[in-house]
Parts: sequence; C-alpha cells; structure tokens
Amino acid sequence: MSILIKTSEEIKKMRIAGRLAAEVLEIIEPYVKPGITTNELDRICHDHIVNKQKAIPAPLNYHGFPKSICTSLNFQVCHGIPSEKKLKKGDIINIDITVIKDDYHGDTSKMFHVGEPTIKGTRVSNISHECLVKGIQLVKPGTRLGDIGEVIQKHAESNGFSVVREYCGHGIGRGFHEDPQVMHYGKAGTGVTLQEGMIFTIEPMINIGKRQVKILKDDWTVVTKDHSLSAQWEHTILVTPTGYDVLTLREGESI
Repeated sequence: MSILIKTSEEIKKMRIAGRLAAEVLEIIEPYVKPGITTNELDRICHDHIVNKQKAIPAPLNYHGFPKSICTSLNFQVCHGIPSEKKLKKGDIINIDITVIKDDYHGDTSKMFHVGEPTIKGTRVSNISHECLVKGIQLVKPGTRLGDIGEVIQKHAESNGFSVVREYCGHGIGRGFHEDPQVMHYGKAGTGVTLQEGMIFTIEPMINIGKRQVKILKDDWTVVTKDHSLSAQWEHTILVTPTGYDVLTLREGESI
C-alpha cells in the first residue's frame, strides 16, 4: 500500500477542488423537487462544473461511466446513473459530486429529501449522517482506520441498521481513488495509522434492512438486495497536525 502524503501546495489545490464540489451540492439543492428527472439534475451540475467552475466532472467517462454525477435513489446504494426517471414526493436521493480542478479531486455527497420526507427516509438519512460525523471526529494523527470503522459500524448497528461492506472511502488527490481504503466497519486498534497530510474520503452507506447488495445490469448501479432504503453522506478529509479539516464543507455546515 502506497499512501501519498500531500504537500502544502497539493493541499491548497485540494482545498479549491473540495470547495468547488461542495458548491455543486449547494447550487443543485433548489432543483431537487418532485417532477424533475435525474438527467436534468445531471445537466445542471455538468453545466455549472464545466462553464462556471471551469473544472471537470470526474465521473464522466470514468471507466465508462456515462454521466457527470451519480444519483442514487431510495434503495440504490451508490453509483446510480442519471436517467429520465422523475423524482416523486417521498423519495430520498444521494447526489455524489466529484470535481477535478488543476488535476486534483474534490469528492462529496449528501442526501436530499424530495418533497415531504418520510419517517423511514429521514431516519436512515440521519443515522448515515451521524455515522459520517462520528467517523470524521476521530480523525487525527495516531488514529487507526479500524477506530473509524468500528465507531461507524457500532452506531449503525446499535440503531438497527446495517453497513454496506463492498464499498468504502478512499485516499484522494491527483488520483480519484488512492490508498488507503477506508472501511466503514472494523475493529478499533487495527488498520493504517493516520498521519498529518493524508487526505481521504469517509462515505458510509447505511441500509435500513440487510447489508447485502447487488449490481444492476447497467454494471454500475448498486442496490440493496432486499430493496430496503439506503443512505450515504461523504466528505473529503485532511489530517492536520492536531485533528482534521473537512475540505468539502458546504456553506453553513459544521462537523
């Protein structure tokens, strides 16, 4: 495993890319309403990234992915492909944004409620977000990745939910996916020890039902096998000398 410690110049570029990714989630929020298609959401985000930010949407053509963002709806866990499907009242949707600016990536996602939120949708979204926050708050030099995995797993399972194990957070920088892999389950005291200058994502995928998933015939969209709701939140995190810095914070957000 080769973990890349970022230089001060690289960190500056990562801050810019992270801010741009967060901005895309801010600008798309007013459009997430009943009746809009996920293709329209993709088009709006693509136009903003390319024309306003003068940046590159990382998912587009990444290993053949056909769109500029991922839109994962209800029982879709991750990597949902935007389509002509219209959002309807009560849906939950994860919008996942990765922007490349000056060769460096900013990666973030959040859950949106379409219209009036449902009790189940609110609960799984909230627990997933709490898992993310608990993981982030452990980040500092000397923390082990297993510490982060354990706190996320324990919080999800103590609330009756399950953690998807096939997909994880990852190092990020000039590469979209770098080492280390950041599992959202595990045992405290195990795994890689965090060092100042590491940058990676934490992005727990939490299911209401069982943790098992499958990939649809499009070879991208991951869904829960039991069709239970799933929720995910993601941030890009820098390990600082004394703790962490969230590079993809949105306006008004605090961790």
